[in-house]
Amino acid sequence: MVVGAGPNGLAAAVELARAGRKTLLLEAEDEVGGAARSAKLTLPGFVHDIGAAITPLAIDSPFMRTLPLEQLGLQWVRPTAAVAHPLDRGRAAILRGSPSETAAGLGGDGRRYERVMGPLLRDWPKIAPALLGPVRPTTHVAALARFAGLGAWPATGMIRTLFKTEEARGLMAGFAAHSVLPIDQMGTGAFALLFAVTGHATGWPFPRGGIQELANAMAQYFESLGGEIATGTRVRSLDDIPPAGRIMLDVPPLALDEMSNGRLPRRYRRSLLRFRRGLGVFKLDYALSAPIPWQAPEVAGAGTVHLGGTLAEIAAAEAAVARGEHPERPFVLLAQQSLFDSSRVPEDKHTAWAYCHVPNGSTVDMTDRIEAQIERFAPGFKDVILARSSLAPLDLQRIDSNLLGGDITGGAQTIRQIIARPVASLNPYRTPLPGVFLCSASTPPGGGVHGMCGYWAARAALRGDRRPSPSPLG
Repeated sequence: MVVGAGPNGLAAAVELARAGRKTLLLEAEDEVGGAARSAKLTLPGFVHDIGAAITPLAIDSPFMRTLPLEQLGLQWVRPTAAVAHPLDRGRAAILRGSPSETAAGLGGDGRRYERVMGPLLRDWPKIAPALLGPVRPTTHVAALARFAGLGAWPATGMIRTLFKTEEARGLMAGFAAHSVLPIDQMGTGAFALLFAVTGHATGWPFPRGGIQELANAMAQYFESLGGEIATGTRVRSLDDIPPAGRIMLDVPPLALDEMSNGRLPRRYRRSLLRFRRGLGVFKLDYALSAPIPWQAPEVAGAGTVHLGGTLAEIAAAEAAVARGEHPERPFVLLAQQSLFDSSRVPEDKHTAWAYCHVPNGSTVDMTDRIEAQIERFAPGFKDVILARSSLAPLDLQRIDSNLLGGDITGGAQTIRQIIARPVASLNPYRTPLPGVFLCSASTPPGGGVHGMCGYWAARAALRGDRRPSPSPLG
């Protein structure tokens, strides 16, 4: 039995069904996908991704690579460039396919960028499996040591030490901000390296037609294995669940506590309730009459755009959000999928997807501040807006109850909460309740569309089964 059909719930269901276990997947909403869903939020004919959009970790996920998603019709779209980072006066740093191509646009920092990123990219097949799972022994100690030697530092210090130009510093600061933490915190350097390397390794692709296509393909594969899905079925208590040998919950820690009806041991419950939520997001979706008129034309070649200016500006904005403030110049993440996927829009029209970080549960409308940041680097942007949809943190929570207060990472991704996620345990997926396992992004390895939380949770459940089965990942 699996509760919650987000990417991790789907992954857990697939892994159980693939091991030959009869599995029922319950989902509260009318469609599978959780935060990985698409909808018509603005005008007829425009398809928008409600939550997740660009999926840098999905295509390279050790679990996802075992699924026949392309055979089920899923098509990956790879933009010309993975990421663009505009700067004032019409400048931009572009993350292209290889470190050497990217280095060519970083001026005096080009050689240093290539020396840092080249070895990490070569090590990526060894690093990725270790990062996308619980803490466990590995034979790739040297590769991980090289990554951790830089990544353990605060991103601000690491970036200032390595790079001197605004282009390189701004580009790396944008990657660090995906941590959804102040980027002067220890460990945020790892996020800067991780997202830069994935840009080179995968190109930051996205599913043609919308993120819903990925969720639908996973669901179709699960059903082909004999699994059953019941949508529109909200589970508020473990007592609502039919008898099952194993129960997998794709829910946050707070929901686990509420669903248990006071049955959790006091010590475990205290640890669970100390688990910190992440920051929230305020999100905008646009129907556009034309592509975004970027001042730096090369930005139009990227699927993802980071809008925040310099390293100092991004660091200040993210620190302000962590203090409970709403910066005038927020760091904005923007996706322009329709430039590479015309199936989402009417002819000659376009979409944009953008959000900024805000305090968890914020009720402040950030529309004007986000649009000011876009206009800063794309004068005339407002002139091409046909319609917009806004989703504040509590709107996102209503759409997907896992997004508590707009938290898209399943809990703050601090060093402590990566090691103890959601509690300190050798088996973080197993709860004290017999046969009940947690498989949400609040377990290792954390947020992102990769399915690895669900996969590892299912493997933990199968280890306690009388009929263990081999893992397809080895």
